[in-house]
Amino acid sequence: MITLNVNGQNYQVTVSDTGTPLLWVLRDILGLTGTKYGCGKEICGACTVLVDGRSSSSCQMDVSSAVGHAITTIEGWRITDCRPIPSARRGWARNSRLPGWISRCRNAVTASQGGSWRRRIS
Repeated sequence: MITLNVNGQNYQVTVSDTGTPLLWVLRDILGLTGTKYGCGKEICGACTVLVDGRSSSSCQMDVSSAVGHAITTIEGWRITDCRPIPSARRGWARNSRLPGWISRCRNAVTASQGGSWRRRIS
């Protein structure tokens, strides 16, 4: 059993193989399906989550590598975090890669604003 900090909450999860990609733990065990499977090769961005505030491809990250880090999926964002892109949340059904792309964009904006996402949207 391992402990993951996802969206500010600690979860105890049991996996048969600690090499299991974080993506499948998030989707299949924790039920957080906003993170999508796309290419499986870290190219398309559909599986992007934030790990300690930085974009990471959850399809290639072993769940054991995520232990001790703060993982944020798109479900973990407050609605105020998405003010510039509210229609994007409604578009999930049409574009399965959109949540990952939003996570990548949020990371880029945060980095360019000296670590403050909120400053950018205020």
